[in-house]
Amino acid sequence: MNSLTILTLVIIAAANMAVGGCIGICGIAGFLLPMLYTGGLGFDVTYALALSFLAFLVSGIIGSFNYYKAGNLDVKMSLKLGIGSLIGAIAGVFLQSMIEKSTAKTILYLVVLFSGASILVRMWNEKRKAASAASNESPDSSEPVRSKSIADHMGFLIFLGITTGAICSLSGAGGPVLVMPLLVACGVSTRIAVGVALFDSVFIAIPACIGYLSRITWTEVLGLLVLIVLTHGIGVWLGSRFAGKVPVQGLKIFVAVFSVCIAIYMLM
Repeated sequence: MNSLTILTLVIIAAANMAVGGCIGICGIAGFLLPMLYTGGLGFDVTYALALSFLAFLVSGIIGSFNYYKAGNLDVKMSLKLGIGSLIGAIAGVFLQSMIEKSTAKTILYLVVLFSGASILVRMWNEKRKAASAASNESPDSSEPVRSKSIADHMGFLIFLGITTGAICSLSGAGGPVLVMPLLVACGVSTRIAVGVALFDSVFIAIPACIGYLSRITWTEVLGLLVLIVLTHGIGVWLGSRFAGKVPVQGLKIFVAVFSVCIAIYMLM
């Protein structure tokens, strides 16, 4: 890690800005960072997870703040979900230390594959439902917003947080790519779901950052950590600021297809 080339630093900076922008726009793509570090740059899994969760902490703070200002963050729901995510993230970091590095990589690639495939399936279902509603000439095909009813189920939200928090902190998935579609499936509007998922990623990233950074000599890569914070932060801020002006569907398709292809390649 001491002999990083200028090209490697440029790749890391560009990737963090691009992924940060995607996260700010639609809440997904964070899982591409650990994939880049392990598969593309050959970093150790622990280093990859430490660098990734530092970025996720930044994106969670900046992104959720912008969504809150826009009125797209249910704080009550987020806090209940965050309690479970904090517990799950601690468990995930502990479990990661007990498995082989090769197994950790395989888990990461499988989660990326599942994440990309789930995005495509969800988009196909949304398109099918929209077509069905149009054919039936439904007077109101707008997206249902039932965030308040979901927010009242504290037990469910804590369980959801524990489960997703453990999976994310163990694999490096970040959080929103798993949490956001599950919330949408429960009837939460997409914008609210993205805001809640971004805020929830803070609860996952804090114990993950502490756990993984404590396992590496982070003082040796302090400059790299600063670079990641700055570039990822700029990307998230720009993405979340212009979230309503960017064609989200095309971005989701690109991220999903790219994720599926690269995950299959790495698994093979």
